[in-house]
Amino acid sequence: MKFTASQIAIHINGKVEGDDSVSVNGFSKIEEGKNGDISFLANPKYEDHLYTTKASIVVVSHVLELREPVQSTLIRVSDPYASFAKLMRFYQNSLSTNLVGIEQPSFIHPTAKLGKDVYIAAFSYVGENVVIGDNVKIYPHCYLGNEVKVGNSTTFFAGVKIYNHCVVGNEVLIHAGTVIGSDGFGFAPQSNGSYKKVPQLGNVVVEDCVEIGANVCIDRATMGSTIIRKGTKLDNLVQIAHNVEVGDNTVVAAQAGISGSTKIGKQVTIGGQAGIVGHIHIADGTKINGQSGVSKSIRRENTIVTGSPAFDFSSSMRAQAVYRKLPELDKKIKELESLLEILHREREELSS
Repeated sequence: MKFTASQIAIHINGKVEGDDSVSVNGFSKIEEGKNGDISFLANPKYEDHLYTTKASIVVVSHVLELREPVQSTLIRVSDPYASFAKLMRFYQNSLSTNLVGIEQPSFIHPTAKLGKDVYIAAFSYVGENVVIGDNVKIYPHCYLGNEVKVGNSTTFFAGVKIYNHCVVGNEVLIHAGTVIGSDGFGFAPQSNGSYKKVPQLGNVVVEDCVEIGANVCIDRATMGSTIIRKGTKLDNLVQIAHNVEVGDNTVVAAQAGISGSTKIGKQVTIGGQAGIVGHIHIADGTKINGQSGVSKSIRRENTIVTGSPAFDFSSSMRAQAVYRKLPELDKKIKELESLLEILHREREELSS
């Protein structure tokens, strides 16, 4: 599909600078742009590429002042990164709209209810009383257990598994290999030292506009629901345990783990490989640096923590500054100890 600069400008509310009839049919990084591509410039570090790129169209900031002439047609917008992402989403959606129908072999239980324009790929399984909304795309080898509910315009990529009774909202994107609703890690210790499994009778609720990366595991609740609130984004390889609640528009980077019954607030940022213990609260707007270990509740909103155990970011930075100086401080302490020893000897000599 081809789109002209004028058509693109209308879609992203931009202003064309150059030939508004030039057309593109592909995307590229600005340093790799070629004729027929559209690119963007958001980071000033890449501005030099603007004057050498062969991309036909480049999306730039409306405040950018050119140092020299450019060959490309420019589309000026308030936020080039967000505008380019919007274009890419539009293009991706246009490619997937033709995927409609049920491929064989696949199994769909007679009691399942399917909305309009649903796509179910081969080797997928849809269980009893499943409800699937309109425009849902289910790629090969997906499993939807009994009583699962799926909203409109949601996509499950290959190999996604949704266990019984779980709920997935509208416009949710779940990448390959993710498991929603597996048993929580609940075992009761016995007097003989063994462990007895505690039944996990709850479910998982994923609200609207959530994106979940590949190979993520979200455990079902022991009772009640594990909840991923609206707009949350989970990176690949994230583990979320039973009865956790993750607030609106929270972002969790790869390999982070959240232990059972912890409540994460709204707009929280959790860095990669961070670990959070169970049964605590994380306040709205908290930022947790990568590889941090959070062992107690964070009550104050917009707090930044780092380290393991994690503590206040500013205090941590000061502590690290002192830590780097420890060899120098150790040397000074030894020098002071030697000086004190000399002064002590001199004092004893004077007193005698």
